[in-house]
Amino acid sequence: MPLSMPSSSLAPAPAPTPTPTPDLAPRPSPARRAVDSDRRRTSASAILRSVLAHGPVARSTIARLTGLSPASVTDHCNRLTALGLIQEAATLRRSNGVGRPHVPVDLDDSRFVVGGVHVAVPYTTVALLDLRGRVVAERRLNHGDSNQPASAPAASAPAHVLANAAAGLRALLAAAPDRVPLGVGLATGGWVDRDSGTIVEHPLLGWRDVRAREVIHTLTGLPVHVDGHARALVNGERLFGRTAGAGRSVLHLFVGNVVDAAFATHDEVHHGPRSQAGAIAHLPLAGGTELCDCGRTGCLQAELSERTLCGRAREAGVIRTSDPMHILAAAAADDPVAVRLLLHRARMVGRAAGLLLDVLNPDTVVVTEMGAVHREDCLAALREEVGPDRAAAVVPTSFPDSVLAVAGGSVALDVLYRDPLSAPSSTPPIKSSATRSSAASPGTI
Repeated sequence: MPLSMPSSSLAPAPAPTPTPTPDLAPRPSPARRAVDSDRRRTSASAILRSVLAHGPVARSTIARLTGLSPASVTDHCNRLTALGLIQEAATLRRSNGVGRPHVPVDLDDSRFVVGGVHVAVPYTTVALLDLRGRVVAERRLNHGDSNQPASAPAASAPAHVLANAAAGLRALLAAAPDRVPLGVGLATGGWVDRDSGTIVEHPLLGWRDVRAREVIHTLTGLPVHVDGHARALVNGERLFGRTAGAGRSVLHLFVGNVVDAAFATHDEVHHGPRSQAGAIAHLPLAGGTELCDCGRTGCLQAELSERTLCGRAREAGVIRTSDPMHILAAAAADDPVAVRLLLHRARMVGRAAGLLLDVLNPDTVVVTEMGAVHREDCLAALREEVGPDRAAAVVPTSFPDSVLAVAGGSVALDVLYRDPLSAPSSTPPIKSSATRSSAASPGTI
């Protein structure tokens, strides 16, 4: 008789619980992720700037110019196209006229703009600039307004000036409904802290600790970047001017009502702690005779400022106003005193440029000074004072007709070209003027 087995003994044994396989794939550390992010940002910047400088340009040429792999160039071009910053050009190109045609890429400069704000002593310039740094629209807003009621804030008070600037930007954008704003750049003289977006001190305006970035952002809803105008113009020259792509050291000397400077080397502008670099207003100028507010004689700004030039022109009976352009007009009409005043100032600016050349030894000195920009005899006098061995290194600004607008816009465009992948694919609508009264109160500054 066969042995009977219990039914339970015929049940299959339970399957063993699988042991989890450890995830052996290495996880990138925060430091590694930061390095990868920096690499992507640097690569995208190099590609966009190559397109700016050489477009329409084939991707293979971009790879050769930047040293990046063709796959990396293609990937970044796709990203930049998705952001609307570049586009494929309509015309195909063949290398040496043979082989498979390339589809070149170029900037899409028809859609996006940045706002530019430059705060000078007598007026503010607001403008819209395209991705090539070209001025699309521009408007000048005088600080003094005879139509303001007696109860209105002082014409040059920060709240009043910045609120008018934001309103001016809104008006320019309303007149260009097909343009999409990416952000706003604000430039001015004096001590400007780029990192905090603060105008720390502008003695000629009487401004201290003005939170300009915060105010303009509140009024417009757009990203805002702030910097000193000499540094802004170095970046404008580096991107769009005669020193673009040179990769050399550049000194910018700005001579207006404010006199200051900026120095860039290896594609980096020197800011210094709290962005105080470039403050040259009180450097002594040999041969200077003008008394400075600091109590000394011959400080750079006191000697070279447009206020001093206009004061001398009024004393000589050349003009009756405080507009230096009227001195240029008188010189153009062959007024010998106006010509003499402009040539003297140009020579003194040349002396200042020579001093800075001795200290910093840049490859190029870019000068923004009214006479040197608009008159060949003034530029020649400036270069003569610098000396024959270094005269060729001194050039006038690349933006003679729009230097202040370009200064403001270049602050925002420099940020875009350094980190194009951070550009918003869409931007918030610019705030209407209905928000102005509450946002522009003096308490926000």
